[in-house]
Amino acid sequence: MAARPAAPAAAPAAAAWPCLQPDPAQPGRCRLDLSVQPNAKRTQADGLHDGALRLRLAAPPVDGKANAALLAWLADELGCPRRDLALLRGETGRRKLLQVARPAAEVAAWLARVLAPPG
Repeated sequence: MAARPAAPAAAPAAAAWPCLQPDPAQPGRCRLDLSVQPNAKRTQADGLHDGALRLRLAAPPVDGKANAALLAWLADELGCPRRDLALLRGETGRRKLLQVARPAAEVAAWLARVLAPPG
């Protein structure tokens, strides 16, 4: 009897999230694509928008306050120090790219918790 072919390797957890990619330059880190809406009533993740994680941010887009609030909120959500997050692109725009010094699987698990339907 012929041997059965091996099962295909499981896809990385990040593959399920278009807003999350492993950082090709630095293993163990990932990149998170964000679409940020400042001046919201409260800070929260609000689903996916055009391949990015949509965040409503309760901070004004003035003098970098929104970026500081974003990084503080995300560090708290991920349970990591603020120094583990770096804004790579989007200092003054709504579309941002962050580098997260955490494995993509860990960030994917957080995304699954945050964006899970209530219930």
